[in-house]
Amino acid sequence: MHEPTTYEIVIRGRATERILGHLSHEFVIDHPRTGVSRLTGVIRDAAHLHGVLDHLTSMAIELVSVTPAEPDPCNPRSQS
Repeated sequence: MHEPTTYEIVIRGRATERILGHLSHEFVIDHPRTGVSRLTGVIRDAAHLHGVLDHLTSMAIELVSVTPAEPDPCNPRSQS
């Protein structure tokens, strides 16, 4: 990954700004279905992606999926 890419990270549980800390400023958080939270935002490069995933797993947050996503034109945090 050499250029910014929008990612969708789905985690188990209901994420809040308090739990996510600084990540809540980088991602839009929503809850598409019961029991999961979706974080959508721009990942600058591979190191940034690994840092985000390390942060989540260090907090014992279970990752459900991590996938590149199409940018949402209505969401400025999902624009690369």
